[in-house]
Amino acid sequence: MKKTTLLALLAPPIIASLSLIPIDNQPAKFHSEAELASFRQLQINSGHGHSPRFGETDPVRGIIDSNILFPTSKSCNGCHGHDPNMIAFVTSTGEDVNIYDDWRSTMMANSARDPFWRAKVSHEMLVNPAHSLELQDKCTSCHAPAGHYQAKLKAQQPHYVLADLYTDSLGLDGVTCQACHAQSPKGIGTLHSGALHYDTNYIRVAYGPYKFVFIPPMNNFVGVTPEFGEHIGNAGLCAGCHTLLTNSVDLNGNNTGNTFVEQATYHEWLNSRYDETHDNISCQSCHMAQIPDPVVISANYLFLFAKFPFGLHELAGANVSMLKLMKENRETLGIDAEASHFDSTISATLRMLQQKTLDLSLKVEDASGDSMHFSLRLQNKAGHKFPSGYPARRAWVEFEVKTTDGQTLFHSGKMNPDYTIAGENANFEPHHSVISSEDQVQIYEMVPVDIWGNFTNVLERCFMAIKDNRLTPQGFTTSDPAYDTTKIVGLGNDQDFNRFENQSEGSGADILHFKIPNQQFTGQLNIKANVWYQSLPPKWMDPIFAFSSPEIDAFKTMYEQADLSPTLIAEARLDSVFVSSVSVQQAVVESIVTIAPTLSTDGKIDITVNGNARLLKIDVWNSAGNHQSTLKPSSSKMPLQLPATPGIYYIAVDTDRGRVVRKVVKL
Repeated sequence: MKKTTLLALLAPPIIASLSLIPIDNQPAKFHSEAELASFRQLQINSGHGHSPRFGETDPVRGIIDSNILFPTSKSCNGCHGHDPNMIAFVTSTGEDVNIYDDWRSTMMANSARDPFWRAKVSHEMLVNPAHSLELQDKCTSCHAPAGHYQAKLKAQQPHYVLADLYTDSLGLDGVTCQACHAQSPKGIGTLHSGALHYDTNYIRVAYGPYKFVFIPPMNNFVGVTPEFGEHIGNAGLCAGCHTLLTNSVDLNGNNTGNTFVEQATYHEWLNSRYDETHDNISCQSCHMAQIPDPVVISANYLFLFAKFPFGLHELAGANVSMLKLMKENRETLGIDAEASHFDSTISATLRMLQQKTLDLSLKVEDASGDSMHFSLRLQNKAGHKFPSGYPARRAWVEFEVKTTDGQTLFHSGKMNPDYTIAGENANFEPHHSVISSEDQVQIYEMVPVDIWGNFTNVLERCFMAIKDNRLTPQGFTTSDPAYDTTKIVGLGNDQDFNRFENQSEGSGADILHFKIPNQQFTGQLNIKANVWYQSLPPKWMDPIFAFSSPEIDAFKTMYEQADLSPTLIAEARLDSVFVSSVSVQQAVVESIVTIAPTLSTDGKIDITVNGNARLLKIDVWNSAGNHQSTLKPSSSKMPLQLPATPGIYYIAVDTDRGRVVRKVVKL
């Protein structure tokens, strides 16, 4: 028997038995001193050559100092980054899906370097300087959790502020690997507002989704114990940061006694069909989509078994604008991800937004008379409200009606050159169930107001939401226990929002109606509906730029040079829709044209022109506005055969006195 065959047969039982050996006895079993030195050199070449600080691997010893609770992501890169041998993190089609490169250009990886976040924290500090320490400490708990909790749990610091963050490589690592993988299962789903649970008696652990765990490499080189943790796939793992409640203050900085729900993405998921008691589709299922390919999840160990399914660490969300801004300012922000990594993350984000977020259905309700009636159904496919997260994020409907030769008859929701929306009210745009004027625009958003009822972007001054018409997830109800943090606000008398046809709740959709003046037009029109997404609207940015600080000034420079174009989420079109108006001559013309019968089983219709009027032309259109046929009459009475398909048809009769449009039905 060949040695290679024998090794293949013996490797699995050997690995299984070695995983039970105490940690101190394991290093010599797998690596010679030369191999250890080679691996440490690889770590240095991967970016570990500088002086170690919080969380950095010591380039000499390899293992993180025992005083450091969390490793930085670069400590994980050696095994979970790109494998030059293309053995680890390679799919069946040869695609590289390594964890480090997918993660390093995400909003999570760069949460502590996000220039808007830094500017916003600075803005809040300038508005309420007496609350500066508490504000910074709260904000860093989610945007720099490893640095924050290292300082709190090990150094016993009362506050972890921006000045600490800027000199802390662990804090600058954002939502780093261990920020999630070291979270304890205790309290899963009950935590909020940055209160994350790390068991200080067992914090040097990396929970993962696989039951068979090969321990030695992570212990040898990082000093962390990998362990199966069922909770790592639980949506509650995201709850601690994606539910944020703030204490409201008045314009003088005094507490009002109110609590404001800044965001409650996890609670929105709880109030949906996707929660654990229904479809059980977790946050990770979408934002870390699993692929069925068997994937080896560590480099440098040729005998490892491939794992499946494998969760991609793309962590795609919705903030395309910020990803583009950070890509263009990588050097200034100290981001080590390459442009190609950002391109990959932006592509994944666009797929999330454009394929998994929203379905549109555009219909003609009535195309005759002095007004044209259309309806647009927006179906939310996300597992939470859309938009969700930070309250600046919003989506709006652009609705445009044009003639076939390009003349615009109606345009609602047009974007201005400065990325504001034409017609939007200064304080806030109300929710609409019917839009009949160009200065009305449907914006799906949460609008916070201060104690006086005026829009505010100062989070501490947010007293309540005066509007929250963001599209709810499917299964959302006002009777759910989580409704107190996920309320719908400011709908007026809209009977379509989140309602099925029988008026029961939970559709996760809204039907928006358009009543457009006809303007005496008869002919074909093209109808277009676009839904746009915007994460950095000027309305939220301008009050920040009224202040000055290093963080605000730096972000303003980047913002003014950035591509701030909103993202097109979905579109729907109707082409060549036939519409007709009621003209001044209509009453006279109606009296001289007879169309009978209006209900026909065989599709045979007779058209007669009375008196001295002449019959010029007959056109037939279906209910969708598609032209069916044209007849050139030879007498004042003409037979007409409707198409074979049953349904509603419109017959346009042109005479020398004017036009008549009648609706007939083929049974």
